[in-house]
Parts: sequence; C-alpha cells; structure tokens
Amino acid sequence: MKQDELNIQYENKKEVTKGGILGFFIGIAIIVPGISGSTMAIIFKLYDKLLYALGNIVKHFKLCFLFLIPIAIGAILGFLLGFFTIQNLLNYFPFAVTALFGGLMIGAFPALFEEIKHQKKTLSRIILFILGFILPLGISISSIYRKSGNQSLENLQLYHYFLFVLLGYLVAITQIVPGLSATALLMSFGYFTPLMEAVTLSYLSSHPTVIFVFICLILGMLLGMITFSSFMTKVFSKNRIPAFFMIIGLASSSILSVFINPEIIETYISWNQGNISFGFELFLGILLFFCGCYIAHLFLKYEQRKKQ
Repeated sequence: MKQDELNIQYENKKEVTKGGILGFFIGIAIIVPGISGSTMAIIFKLYDKLLYALGNIVKHFKLCFLFLIPIAIGAILGFLLGFFTIQNLLNYFPFAVTALFGGLMIGAFPALFEEIKHQKKTLSRIILFILGFILPLGISISSIYRKSGNQSLENLQLYHYFLFVLLGYLVAITQIVPGLSATALLMSFGYFTPLMEAVTLSYLSSHPTVIFVFICLILGMLLGMITFSSFMTKVFSKNRIPAFFMIIGLASSSILSVFINPEIIETYISWNQGNISFGFELFLGILLFFCGCYIAHLFLKYEQRKKQ
C-alpha cells in the first residue's frame, strides 16, 4: 500500500475505542519491563496507520492529529495507572503481575505470524530473525548488570541535557519498533528508577531543575516519533516481509525479557533466600499467566470473526 493511499480515519466508535486501548498498552509499556506497545499495534491492526500518523503529523496535521488523540489519551491513562497502581503491585507481587503480561503477549503472539505464514524462510530472513531475537534479550541482560549503578538526576552538567534528548529519542524507537521495551532500555542506562522516583510532587519541589530533564526527554521522544516513524514506513513499503521476520524475532525475545529483567531477578533471588510468599506468588503467577493467554486468545478470535 502506498503511503499517500493509507486511510487513517476511524470508521466508527469501536475503532476509536481500539485506538484508546492501544494507547493504554503503550502507556503501560513504559512501566512494565518487557512490554512492547508497538507489538500490540500490530495485533490491533493499527501499526501501519500509527507509523503513518506519527511520520506525517507535520505534513497532514489535522488528519494525523485526530487519529492520534485516542491513542494519546489511552497512553496517558495507561501510564498513570501503571505508575500509581501496577508499579505498586509490582512491589508486592512482581512475578504474578509479570506473568499476567507475559501470558497476554504469548496469547497474542500468533497474530504476528499472519504476515509471514506463507512466506519463504530464506537465509537472510532467518538472520534477521536471529538479530531481532538477540537485541531485546541483550538489553534486558545489560539492564540487570546496570541495576546497581543507578544514575543521579542531581548536579547535572550541560552535556547531560543533550544526552537526555538522545535518550528520549531511543525511548521513542522502543515504542515504534515491536519487541523493544522502554523500561529495559532505561534500566540498562541506569535511569529507570531515578526517573520514576522523580515523578512526585515532593521530589519536584525539592529538585525543581529536574523538570528540564523531562523536557529534554519529551523533546527527544517527539523527534524520535516523527523521524523514526517516517523511516519505518519507508522500510515497510519496500521490505515488509523481511522486516516482519526481524519483528517476530524481537517479539519472541521480548517475551523472555518479561521474565529476565532487574526487577524480576530480585524476586528470584528472594525466593532462593527462603521468601515465605514464594509458593503463593508462584501459584498466583501461573494462574494469571494462563488467564492472560486465554484473554489474548479470545481477543484474537474476536478479531478473526470480525474480519470474516
């Protein structure tokens, strides 16, 4: 499909709701390690439209803006819920919450195979799959080793703010490329915990200059969303099938990354040290994992019936 032929207008209220739900998962993805909002965009059949809207927001502002409004609202709600609720649940039941999202991702995974189901598995495409598989896992593993080396948001120099613009750009890429996690990326740089702790009125009032850090991050994210979305649109228009082989590698690895990150590793260590909640949380995690798989399965069946 040519870029100028792509229709991104919502057809009905259900489509608007779907856009809001997609945004919700994008917001959640910033909080929960391993979750990829763009993977959900593929499952919701909105990935191409999302890339187009982000990449053409300047050229076709009104059209793209109207498409992005429900997604933006959902993203804000997802982030707020993730920050005030899921983040707290992760403190008490990290494995159980992680298992729920892991189950959702595994249950929805078959939707990704639709693009390559009948495509030839050439050597170059297999290499792309392997490269995609290595990347998220590598970021997660590096974030584990960086966990003890959290960075400080105080006494920053001028060059730090340029680095935050670059970091915001990289975070934008994680939201555009399926399978990459913003949380894992921030952990690998040692900034996830400091940034989460800085999103409080008490911290902002005692360290008002941290607002410039968030401004730089947002600026970098906006630049990344616009420029990298345009780049990905061109990649998909010319090399869609090879790109999907790499995306499936990224998504496969991201499922493992949900269970291999600094937060969950600490849980495994506490279990090994005789944490009394080990049995209960393991049981709850297994239960929620299968619940997540089933919920995602039901959603895919609904999408298939609607398509037919």
